[in-house]
Amino acid sequence: MSKGFSYVLEDDKILEYMKLSTEDKLNWLEDINEFNRLFLTDKEKEIREKLLEGKI
Repeated sequence: MSKGFSYVLEDDKILEYMKLSTEDKLNWLEDINEFNRLFLTDKEKEIREKLLEGKI
């Protein structure tokens, strides 16, 4: 893989996530987005977007 990013999760973490309700999953996502909005610099947000788009 020359661009973007990847990561590996252990099976037990995936199974743990699968047990969460839809509401809990959405709350987790909202919390992560709020954290990113508050604490990432504009430069870090720009880099994140480039990673997500596969530009770097």
